[in-house]
Amino acid sequence: MAEILAVANQKGGVGKTTTAINLSAALAQLGHETLLIDMDPQGNATSGLGFDKKEFLPNLYHVLVDLLPLEKTIKASAIQNLSVAGSNANLAGAEIELVAALARESRLKGAISAVKPRFSFIVIDCPPSLGLLTLNALNAAEKVIIPIQGEYYAMEGLAQFTDAVNRVRQSLNPKLKVEGGVLTMFDSRMVLSNQVKDEVTKFFGAALFNTVIPRNIRMAEAPGFGQSIFQYDHKSKGAEAYLALAQELLARRAPAPPSLEQAPAMPLENQA
Repeated sequence: MAEILAVANQKGGVGKTTTAINLSAALAQLGHETLLIDMDPQGNATSGLGFDKKEFLPNLYHVLVDLLPLEKTIKASAIQNLSVAGSNANLAGAEIELVAALARESRLKGAISAVKPRFSFIVIDCPPSLGLLTLNALNAAEKVIIPIQGEYYAMEGLAQFTDAVNRVRQSLNPKLKVEGGVLTMFDSRMVLSNQVKDEVTKFFGAALFNTVIPRNIRMAEAPGFGQSIFQYDHKSKGAEAYLALAQELLARRAPAPPSLEQAPAMPLENQA
């Protein structure tokens, strides 16, 4: 049964879609059947994995507005174990059309329920806003990963966004938790980047991922070719970082080793 992760931040330009694409690709590369859902009307997660977003039909608009089964929008990507439910600019109209709809904030959650058994992870790329599309994603998700750009305005809106997550938890989705923040586009040579890292560490505490995503030209180039960083340059620093992020995410789910108190006692005949 799939674990559902929303990659979200109300601030744009923080590496949200890059993280959604490459975390999904890394999980798939590690052998986990993964579905990437593109809930952003810009459709960049769709095109970033090689699909023509204008021709991606049916898509998330039809799921949310027409209640089309999500299964009918899922397509296999060029990456083994990674499928995509895509979107395009039509999805922007869904935000308006859903205003008066019944159970408007639960449309995605209901749609996902039918495909959860097929996947190990479902990753949702959210739009950079706190509208109905993001609300649907947060209502459907179990965990939220928040990309934070390692630059001056990194903390802008972060407290407001985490407050919104708390409100969704209280009113709609009691299972929703913040998995953690991940620093993106990070340049360790800059004093400012390290100052931002200190502030973000104070904000998230232990929930901040240890993995830091560096500013990397190969990663910036990859979407133009409709490829993840692993397809475009699997030896790049960006590929190494996103693979490490996926491994860290999986390590958080590994059972803890038994403590001395929990460890079974040795049989008397085996004791010295």
